[in-house]
Amino acid sequence: MTPSTPSATASRPGRRAGSLLTRLRRELFRTPLDALITLVLLSGIGWVLGATLQWAFTAADWQVVSGNLPLYLAGSYPPDQLWRPLSWMAALLLLSGLTLRPGSAAVARWLPAAWIALLPVGLVMLAGGLGLEGVSTRQWGGLALTLMLTAASGVIALPLGTVLALARRSSLPLVHGTASAYIELMRAVPLISVLFFGQLLIPLFLPGDWEVNRVLRAVLTLAAFAAAYVAEDVRSGLQALPRTQSEAAHALGLSDWQATRFVLLPQALRIALPALANQAVGLLQNTSLLAILGLVELLGISRSLLANPAFLSRHLEVYCWLALLYWAVCTVMALMARRLENRLNRGQ
Repeated sequence: MTPSTPSATASRPGRRAGSLLTRLRRELFRTPLDALITLVLLSGIGWVLGATLQWAFTAADWQVVSGNLPLYLAGSYPPDQLWRPLSWMAALLLLSGLTLRPGSAAVARWLPAAWIALLPVGLVMLAGGLGLEGVSTRQWGGLALTLMLTAASGVIALPLGTVLALARRSSLPLVHGTASAYIELMRAVPLISVLFFGQLLIPLFLPGDWEVNRVLRAVLTLAAFAAAYVAEDVRSGLQALPRTQSEAAHALGLSDWQATRFVLLPQALRIALPALANQAVGLLQNTSLLAILGLVELLGISRSLLANPAFLSRHLEVYCWLALLYWAVCTVMALMARRLENRLNRGQ
């Protein structure tokens, strides 16, 4: 094979740039009308972006954010123990980075175990135990509380939703009817109503000497609500599988339970992964409703700061920062789900 000459190698970037310009000209300026629409849209985007940057760097006062950054990260967590939620969130950020850009094969091999251990480690770090000082859930808040609510609710909602999906496909009328009634009820009731019912009704079903804190009640309520939507996503994945998969499993001598566990369910979860990732992002965003119930997650922190007379006129800065923070976390979740989907598709 003839090696490429230096002139040919040097001309490759020029050819790529010319190809890009040709493609842009063909797609954006093909006709005079296309060119006019492109110029109008680019002018509007430039004007909005310029005005936003001018406000952000000249008129906005970001002291409300920079001066209260520990509150946004961990709420009213004890200052001398602040390293605990910060360490847990740093570990979460590190695992997210390793998931998106895994280094060696050994690191990629240990990532699933690290993700599984992250939630119990986070609970110990925030609540205390194993030599750590106990901290009441009333002092949890900010980004740490938002992430903990999302992770704990998702861990409960995924298996519960899978069981509901299997129950709705059951041939037993009582099992099928119960699962269908639960799913349709949860999907027909607004989440805020479910949250209020959960906060008020869960203590009524417990013995008098039992007490469930607000964070645990919020986790159980969010999980019960999200499980109904997860069940429909998993059921759609099961319905997308051809009947030949089940027939082949039975031909190999597998029982119905074994065929579902080892053949059907893994494929259904792979198919439903984009929808499940969307549910995870929605679950993170739905935690903002808990501010109405008195939990000081990200939106609760913002509302408490805006009630301070020193920051009464800083609504725009607070909500822009809040939107940026939610966008960053949701984007990382979406990218990790996309990487997992690509990896599973390569395995397939």
